[in-house]
Amino acid sequence: MMVAAAITRDSVPVLRRGVRRQFDRTRNCAILMAPERVIVLDEIADAIIESFKPAATVSDIAAGLATRFRAPAQEIEEDVIAFIRELNDKGLIVL
Repeated sequence: MMVAAAITRDSVPVLRRGVRRQFDRTRNCAILMAPERVIVLDEIADAIIESFKPAATVSDIAAGLATRFRAPAQEIEEDVIAFIRELNDKGLIVL
């Protein structure tokens, strides 16, 4: 049985090899391309993934998004952790 990685404020999420974010002109939106999968991203999901940078922690990502969207940092951080957990559960990222 595989144990899911704990996601903390200090976790550094990275798209798994073979997964990439791109803009789909047909759908007119951002998508994640993964082997045999396409995931359509809404504006917030795309903003989170766009924030994945080398050495950017969950806390860094949340702080940047809180400023960008003028939202409470704690609320944004909770949403970011939940979304990253979902991506991790689907095997789309590594921590």
